[in-house]
Amino acid sequence: MTRQQPANTLALGALATGLVLLGVQAQAGVCPSDKVLKVPRAIESKDSVGVTRETLSTVNLKGWRSVGDLFLRTRRLVIAGHGVVPTHNHDDRPSIVFIVKGELIEHSTLCAVPIRHQTGDWTPEFGPGHGHWWENPNAGEAIVTSSDVVDQETIDLDKPKMDM
Repeated sequence: MTRQQPANTLALGALATGLVLLGVQAQAGVCPSDKVLKVPRAIESKDSVGVTRETLSTVNLKGWRSVGDLFLRTRRLVIAGHGVVPTHNHDDRPSIVFIVKGELIEHSTLCAVPIRHQTGDWTPEFGPGHGHWWENPNAGEAIVTSSDVVDQETIDLDKPKMDM
């Protein structure tokens, strides 16, 4: 056995471990396939608790590919320890959320069980019957970025607000 063979074996082992970890990460933050609901369920109506929202950027989409008076908006949400992102829906508001820091539990109309999201997870949000609320189960803050398409009435260009 040459000195290179153990190094190659070690590299292959590291690669295999990395692929396994990637596979686990790809499965994180989604509803288990046997718990996905075809008919949306009723969920609790939760108010916002301890959420700070900051608009980072907006793009006016008017005139782009026949899009009406809509905006692409990206926000940073800081969810205090044990805070709650309120119940809301995505019937007509597509969004992508990325978990920057922390852990959140999602309660969805389209999943029979709570969904755990952790740092590095992302989730698309859109479609008929898609409603949910999120909770931070920990004492430390969680941070997410959210990019969504909104109309003029919905867009939030105000200074960050703290919900109590």
